Amino acid sequence: MEWKEIERDFNDKWNFPECYGAIDGKHIEIRAPANCGSTFYNYKKSNSIVLMALVGPNYQFIYTDVGSNRSLSDGGVFRNCLLFEALENGLLPNNGVIVGDDAFSLKTYLMKAYPGANLAYDEKIYNYRLSRARRISENGFRILVSRF
Repeated sequence: MEWKEIERDFNDKWNFPECYGAIDGKHIEIRAPANCGSTFYNYKKSNSIVLMALVGPNYQFIYTDVGSNRSLSDGGVFRNCLLFEALENGLLPNNGVIVGDDAFSLKTYLMKAYPGANLAYDEKIYNYRLSRARRISENGFRILVSRF
């Protein structure tokens, strides 16, 4: 799928222009290898590896990074994957963006919701549209999990 097609579909389906993906991470429970100590032990009190993914408007996985075993937030895992470096170096066309939740740091290429409850009308509309676009990654993970 081409960048232009991804951006068009995010705009048409989710009313979020200039968007090229929704990013999120998911802990995948594993049986820890013998003698690994706490290497795979996470904040959820289980052993896991992290699947970090950028998901497109049709629930397709555009980018995945699998295997982080640290007890980091999604934002911490993201900062250690190749996608972060590519985005920092201008991967997206036309000043495009990706969307994420509060675990990620706000960047010129990574949008997240306005915080707080006392928002202006335009900020509420923005948050609603961003939320719709961002849920693509969560739904993509649900679809993936339902297959296994």
